[in-house]
Amino acid sequence: MTQPRRFVVEADGGSRGNPGPAGYGAVVIDPATGETLAEAAEYIGVATNNVAEYKGLIAGLRAVRALLPDGPADDGPQVRVRMDSKLVVEQMSGRWKIKHPDMKPLAAEAARVLPASAVTYEWIPREKNKHADRLANEAMDAGKRGKQWEPSASTADLDTPRSSVAAALPPVSGPPGDATAGAARARAALNRPAPAATATPQVGWAAAPDLGEPATFVLLRHGETALTPEKRFSGSGGTDPELSAVGRGQAEHAADAFAARGTVQEIVSSPLRRCRETAGAVAARLGLEVRIEDGLRETDFGAWEGLTFGEVRERYGADLDAWLASAKAAPTGGGESFAEVARRVATTRDRLVTRYAGRTVLVVTHVTPIKTLVRLALGAPPESLFRMELSAASVSAVAYYADGNASVRLLNDTSHLR
Repeated sequence: MTQPRRFVVEADGGSRGNPGPAGYGAVVIDPATGETLAEAAEYIGVATNNVAEYKGLIAGLRAVRALLPDGPADDGPQVRVRMDSKLVVEQMSGRWKIKHPDMKPLAAEAARVLPASAVTYEWIPREKNKHADRLANEAMDAGKRGKQWEPSASTADLDTPRSSVAAALPPVSGPPGDATAGAARARAALNRPAPAATATPQVGWAAAPDLGEPATFVLLRHGETALTPEKRFSGSGGTDPELSAVGRGQAEHAADAFAARGTVQEIVSSPLRRCRETAGAVAARLGLEVRIEDGLRETDFGAWEGLTFGEVRERYGADLDAWLASAKAAPTGGGESFAEVARRVATTRDRLVTRYAGRTVLVVTHVTPIKTLVRLALGAPPESLFRMELSAASVSAVAYYADGNASVRLLNDTSHLR
């Protein structure tokens, strides 16, 4: 029996906004020599990180299939897929159930490329997946320029030692290889000249500058209205109250604090009056314009608008219990569920992250949108909304990086009001 051919596939994908402009990269490596046999990368438009990662996997498996002109034989190939996506590795290994509707067809497509018995999956840390990661970023960079990735322009890290790759599968006989030479041949096969190998900056904890400056959202809750001290439901379906005298004072204190810090470069606001007034106070001090974003409005609380929690309990007890138990339950009378608000806020977030990449933006909004942004950044469940304190005119902050990750930097700071 002939020895089965062995391959290592390293794949990655990314999205700058999640969802946002996305791309993938994949590389096929000879595990015995560490030689690069094939590369693939593509800008895929707006997508999530997970979609891009799956498409990178599919591209890598197809690249292996293309190296087998006669098709997979009964005794081969054997492919070890290495990715830093725990989700993709666990789902394709059959240990995690695939629930998301966008992932199911992609997983099925990946499973059809090669026989299931031919492919195994391994999770690796991100720093060991630099070649594929770099290809994915090159694809996204090309998409930003309105183009597709060109192998001749690639600067993927071809000098990375492949000892860990060579150990991934049992050894096979063969001459020593060279990653740079292999990549050169892979690119020449596409009838394009090979670039000189260059060093590539690391991506991750060790080298955040490669991700660029984040879009930083400084989240300012509006100042008090007459309804705030009484803890009444005050959303986007009520009377649209103005700031009280206390609220106007809080807005001025916030303006003083931001003027002293000097970091805010842009201001966006919910369309509701209490936010526009709060944003206007800060804008006047900083000499900035206020851009109105409808997606930042507060939840529509339906029939609960203007009522206290106790009054809602007394009048709509069953509806309140359902609302507290599920993010999909809406307030009485056609209000918005937290799930609906989360979709609206996430869409607005992604648009603003793209628009203000590398800038610091003051986002003047309400309790639910701010808590939702924090919850999504943390990957926390919907019930976490009930476990955050958010005072009037408080400041929170979230930074959004080019790789789709977010970092919560501040929550419910009221030091400027003391």
